[in-house]
Amino acid sequence: MLRNMTTIYIINDDKVLLLYRIGSKVLSSPSWCGIGGHFEENELNNPKACVLRELSEETQIEELDLKDIKLKYITLRNKNDEIRQNYYFFANLKNKNLDITKYNCNEGKLEWMLIKEAMQMDMPYTAKHCFKHYFDIGKNTDAVFAGIATEYGIDFVELKDF
Repeated sequence: MLRNMTTIYIINDDKVLLLYRIGSKVLSSPSWCGIGGHFEENELNNPKACVLRELSEETQIEELDLKDIKLKYITLRNKNDEIRQNYYFFANLKNKNLDITKYNCNEGKLEWMLIKEAMQMDMPYTAKHCFKHYFDIGKNTDAVFAGIATEYGIDFVELKDF
């Protein structure tokens, strides 16, 4: 079975918006993650449409509240007899006055967290590695990276056009 998912991390200066996700079909226990979810059938060739729909559903944040939305990672992981393909996006918050406390997210608890603190939080396997790679390497380049999950971490390769 193939499971297609998207995730977006929204950056606001030295903070990132995270969701403490509870009751997920994919996660074995509650954990911190970006905003996202599963593709609808009409989105299979458009991960950006999927991530923006999920973002709006879960937070009421819209594309016009963001700038520099970029696909940075595509990962593959074999877990529980399914291939999990995840598209990770990063964006900057344009609307600095956005008040997430007014949003009632039915997926869990939304919180702006210092990036340094977020690095230490319990996150899903591929999310944790992409998050760390982004702040170590990915944010300093326009490259998109492919990542294959192994028991030792994720092997990242820059996707080049040739």
